[in-house]
Amino acid sequence: MSPSPSPTKWRCPAARNAGPAKRAAVYDHWLREARHDDFIGVQNYERIVHGPDGEVPGDGELNGMGTAIAPESLAGAVRYAHEVAGVPVLVTEHGIQTSDDAQRAAFVPAAVHALAAEAGAGTPVLGHCHWTLMDNFEWIFGYGAQLGLHEVDRETFGRRPKPSAKVYAEVVRSYRGAPAGSGN
Repeated sequence: MSPSPSPTKWRCPAARNAGPAKRAAVYDHWLREARHDDFIGVQNYERIVHGPDGEVPGDGELNGMGTAIAPESLAGAVRYAHEVAGVPVLVTEHGIQTSDDAQRAAFVPAAVHALAAEAGAGTPVLGHCHWTLMDNFEWIFGYGAQLGLHEVDRETFGRRPKPSAKVYAEVVRSYRGAPAGSGN
């Protein structure tokens, strides 16, 4: 099991034990169903902490979904999925919903580095797909959600890379051909 977050992340001490139970209730059945598959896909955008009375607000800077920005949550989700399913993990979607591209540019490398460290620690990670290339229509948020590495002008359909696109390209380039967990 992944270690509990530091005590500063919890608003009430009882929440330390409620989070794993909630996670197990929501995910374990499906993860166990994948035990005979070739791999499991993981989608991760945010960390939501649950205490005995429900969701516990996170500390720190918030993303566009209103939850605390936690790039390390991807590595934790991947570790947990592998521990329960016992098969390699492919990150099929991972990103951050924010109109502040500086947040995305900081979030992406931190998350990928944490994922690489997890792979280096022995969790079999097959790959990482950023969500998404372009700001797109999201079923819950419509066109208002901004998850893309490129912005789209809805009048002309012109596309323009955001600074985070270059950051993501540099991070991917740094890992291309490097052994898992090597950090570059």
